[in-house]
Amino acid sequence: MTPITEVEGRRLALSNLEKVLYPATGFTKGELLHYYATNAGALLAHLHDRPLSFLRYPDGPDGQVFFAKNVPPGTPSWVTTAEVPRSEGPARMVIVQDLASLMWAANLVTEFHTHQWRIETPGLADRMVFDLDPGAPATVVECCEVALWLRERLAADGIEAYAKTSGSKGLHLLAGIEPTPSEDVSAYAKKLAVEAEAALAGRVTHRMTRSLRPGKVFVDFSQNAARKTTATAYTLRARAEPSVSTPVTWDEVADCNDPGHLVFLAADIEPRLERYGDLLAPLLDPGHARALPG
Repeated sequence: MTPITEVEGRRLALSNLEKVLYPATGFTKGELLHYYATNAGALLAHLHDRPLSFLRYPDGPDGQVFFAKNVPPGTPSWVTTAEVPRSEGPARMVIVQDLASLMWAANLVTEFHTHQWRIETPGLADRMVFDLDPGAPATVVECCEVALWLRERLAADGIEAYAKTSGSKGLHLLAGIEPTPSEDVSAYAKKLAVEAEAALAGRVTHRMTRSLRPGKVFVDFSQNAARKTTATAYTLRARAEPSVSTPVTWDEVADCNDPGHLVFLAADIEPRLERYGDLLAPLLDPGHARALPG
């Protein structure tokens, strides 16, 4: 029998609580839901007003993994949805605005992926992202070197960068910007990626071509495109272990000399929030947003 839970006055059916989603560690569906309930405040702040793409893995990362942007069948009427413009015509997407909606979405077993813009201004980005993706044998250690270079380069333009792990192999760099058309953000981010490739010769590529990537860090600027989404801070990932896309300090980035130093699992997040608060909180403050150089 599926237990019915009440969350903020909403009735939710939470299913398969004993199901093991991460066989490597025995982490269950119930533990996943507990993780999201415990750390909801931090995650909800980054989901607020942003249309959500679901990367679902209902049978764990070894089962079927599929991407969904449209409102899933059976979505409760009290979950906020909004029409979003797309090149192929408008679509309706979910926006997770409260704890009940978060727990409903978490029960679907999903990675949370969001755009760099808010629903009231589609295609007008208020944040910029660089996805630093290492090509083996490069690791997150090399990503950290590139992140430090990009941080300084952004600072030269008056832009403050913040870092989080991707929850996979790499690192995400984020910056709060004054609302700017996504294509302009993409152009600026590409310019910096090209500069990084020149400055860090042999260690960086700005091109997606697989054959160029072994041993290098791919500086992926493409997630600034209006149609693209990026894994949200504090989302669990469909990896072998219950890893989390985790905000990190610049000291942690600078001191990273082993890939294991920047792997954070579900159990690590609550203590980190108690210690640091949300390291990405400045991204939520319009007072910290900066204009891109004209």
